[in-house]
Amino acid sequence: MIRRIALMRAEDDAEATAAALAARGFEAVIAPAIEIRALPAAPPEGRFDALVAASPRAFHALGEADRARLATIPLYVVGARAARAARDTGLAVAGDAAADAAALAERLARALPPGARLLYLAGRDRKPTLETALAAAGLVVQAVELYAAESRETWSAGEARAVAACDGALHYSHRTAALAVALAARAGLAERFRAIAHFCLSADVAEPLAADGAARIVSADAPDEAHLMAALERALGPSPKG
Repeated sequence: MIRRIALMRAEDDAEATAAALAARGFEAVIAPAIEIRALPAAPPEGRFDALVAASPRAFHALGEADRARLATIPLYVVGARAARAARDTGLAVAGDAAADAAALAERLARALPPGARLLYLAGRDRKPTLETALAAAGLVVQAVELYAAESRETWSAGEARAVAACDGALHYSHRTAALAVALAARAGLAERFRAIAHFCLSADVAEPLAADGAARIVSADAPDEAHLMAALERALGPSPKG
């Protein structure tokens, strides 16, 4: 039997992870804990010295007219996926994508004068990491919230059955891990969900699962998908054929 691994990420992220799991001989069960919804906000008028973004969803949520209006402002991003999404929607990225918020803040502090104004293309549900790093570098940040990652109230009956049949689950954020615990409880799967193996991007991501009493939790050696997949393969081994 092929081992089944539950994914609680938003569907667009989960599809890419499902392909990575299939390449390793696992079957993905997609049961999102959140849904992505575009918000009606539009980027404000005014002069900005740079645009910043950390998620590909920011570019998917921009309308064509807004993209055209912002195209003349230098754009800096965190992460290769955000850079790729920007280019796919016709926006040029200044230099390579930064590895993380701290690296982006350091780059912009060198490139721009103190007090430079930045427009952050953001989601409503976000950690303040990027804004905090940019402000600490002496830059003025204004965020426009273009999309929301909204929590789901329940899984469908089919999703619940599929999760119950899983051998493990991958978790990428503290929030979606906590929401998955709540969704499993509402589906009557709390005990079963605690019993499966949970593979987490970091110790912070694992906290809601540990608080719920999950029996088997493994945190990745580093907070990226390659290390998360490695942790999964070490724990469960190559998926049996048949």
